[in-house]
Amino acid sequence: MSDIYREAAAAIVSSDRAAAEAVARRALAEGIAPADIMQNGFVKGIQEVGELFESGEVFLPELMLSADAMAGATEVTNAALEGGAAEVKGTIVIGTVQGDVHDIGKAIVIAYLKANGYAVFDLGRDVPAASFLARAAAEGADVIGMSALLTTTMEEQKKIIKQIKDEGLPYKTVVGGAPATQRWADQIGADAYAEDASDGVKKIDALLGK
Repeated sequence: MSDIYREAAAAIVSSDRAAAEAVARRALAEGIAPADIMQNGFVKGIQEVGELFESGEVFLPELMLSADAMAGATEVTNAALEGGAAEVKGTIVIGTVQGDVHDIGKAIVIAYLKANGYAVFDLGRDVPAASFLARAAAEGADVIGMSALLTTTMEEQKKIIKQIKDEGLPYKTVVGGAPATQRWADQIGADAYAEDASDGVKKIDALLGK
């Protein structure tokens, strides 16, 4: 099993979506649980890519391709979860706020959430406030997750939360991203701040009483 985990991670690091999907299918065929191949394989790969990006060893184009490979692997494993009798713990709409195009952290969070039994709808990057709210309504979301990498786009998180509160909408809100902090979350009235993917799952579990 350790070999297939390494293959899964390597497919993400090499930005090879076809290979990632193939490894995911093979792991499932061998009886490895979707959560196991995701957390022990693909998530390790995307974390490595994130570290390489932060250290300047890979650049945005490679990072985006690795995120796409992660999306392919997630689609395969998520389809397996949906095909089984796995209980859905809650529904989450997540995106990178308007003006911001980073994706890597969000891809890791989505992978963790799906591996932990959540239905997740990824809105992508550069998402306007209205799109968050429209998709949350369409999917009957429990939680809206908002990611921002730039200090200049953090205000979009504040804007979305203000609109939710002003309109009395029922969604829980979670903010994350490099410049976000617990203090910022408290300041703008977010229900939770997620320091990383693992912390995000724990916070959402707590918000939804799971």
